[in-house]
Amino acid sequence: MRFQDAARDARAVVYAGIQADPLVGRVASLLADASLAERWMARAVMNGQRTDAGTWRRVFPTVLGEGAPNREHAGVLLDACLAVADHGEDARNQYRGAVVEELTAQLLARRASPVRRERRVLFDGVRAEIHPYDVTVEAEGRPEVYDCKWGGRGINADVLSQLDDARTNAAEEESVLRVALVVFDARRTCRLRLARSTTPHEQTGLVTIDDIRSLGEKTDD
Repeated sequence: MRFQDAARDARAVVYAGIQADPLVGRVASLLADASLAERWMARAVMNGQRTDAGTWRRVFPTVLGEGAPNREHAGVLLDACLAVADHGEDARNQYRGAVVEELTAQLLARRASPVRRERRVLFDGVRAEIHPYDVTVEAEGRPEVYDCKWGGRGINADVLSQLDDARTNAAEEESVLRVALVVFDARRTCRLRLARSTTPHEQTGLVTIDDIRSLGEKTDD
């Protein structure tokens, strides 16, 4: 098993520009230390409802109102998320995906290295998939691959197949490869989506908006 950079087609070049936008890194950094309530606020704002900051402060009084425990941090996060929401629909969709990927990478980097982006996993004797994984941890003996989605609707058969195929191919080489989905949505929503799928996913991890900060925590497994 080995890792390789993904091919740089036109779409990848355009998306790389969005990934490199400082706004993406700023939102991800703020989310990395945000409370669950702040994460839900951020998701609502970035969903694209073009509403002024004052309205959002009334919608989320326990996060943004007077007396909120982390009001200053939440206010900075609100402003950054409004900047994402202010983009047109197509660009906003790409920004949101890039934010989830960057957040995943930042959290993983707290406990593991090296953390890479847009990488393919290659196996001897197996035709390489064109699809790159959004985030990879390429630590010797403990490799991990992650696909990142903004919402549960992004979970589909192709994504699940590629994750499970990578895990299976690694096992055939007597290697252990952790594969997981990171979805910035409710766990219940994602579980309902997975329940409808007949694609193998029993050994694919699931990290959601509820527990995403766990990516940065060391585990014993």
